[in-house]
Amino acid sequence: MTDGLILHADRKTRCWWPGTDPLYVTYHDTEWGVPEFDDRALFEKLILDGFQAGLSWITILRKRENFRRAFAGFDPAVIARFDEAQVEALMLDPGIVRNRAKIESTVASARAWLAIQERGGFSRFLWDFVDGRPIQNNLRSRADVRPETDVSRRISKALKAEGFNFVGPTIVYAFMQAVGMVNDHLTGCFRHAECAALAGKR
Repeated sequence: MTDGLILHADRKTRCWWPGTDPLYVTYHDTEWGVPEFDDRALFEKLILDGFQAGLSWITILRKRENFRRAFAGFDPAVIARFDEAQVEALMLDPGIVRNRAKIESTVASARAWLAIQERGGFSRFLWDFVDGRPIQNNLRSRADVRPETDVSRRISKALKAEGFNFVGPTIVYAFMQAVGMVNDHLTGCFRHAECAALAGKR
């Protein structure tokens, strides 16, 4: 590994963080950093990043299908109607992270999402913070990656004002990286150029 880059057996150089876990590498290669503009998909990814707080992302990734099943495919209109009995049922579900505060926050966040959606859409709400286009960083090493930025702090503040929880600046920045609002693949990673090219296709 050199400066946060790993040369894999397939001769491709990748960011350090997925290691060699096949599931994690696939996520790195196909999802992370790809610009996402779908309102529901953005909601799902933000909620899952909130569940990650205090845990590793690979833990959430391995449970993602269970989360989708438990939370009605992350349909905010359905989640917004979850009652106490459904929250209790989720607390008994071993397939997800059983954290009451995070589960209850997901219900509240679904209601907040619906309110934002009525005002023009969740995707537009988020992407307006970066003028509708991914920020192209040119990070050369692991040391260049920041845990949060001024933009993530502003988005965090706005989301909290709307009723979202577990959306601190660090969580929001991880979300921004994941959904391609910012391209934080290291410049030596083969996905950096690919994600940069995707940014101009919308």
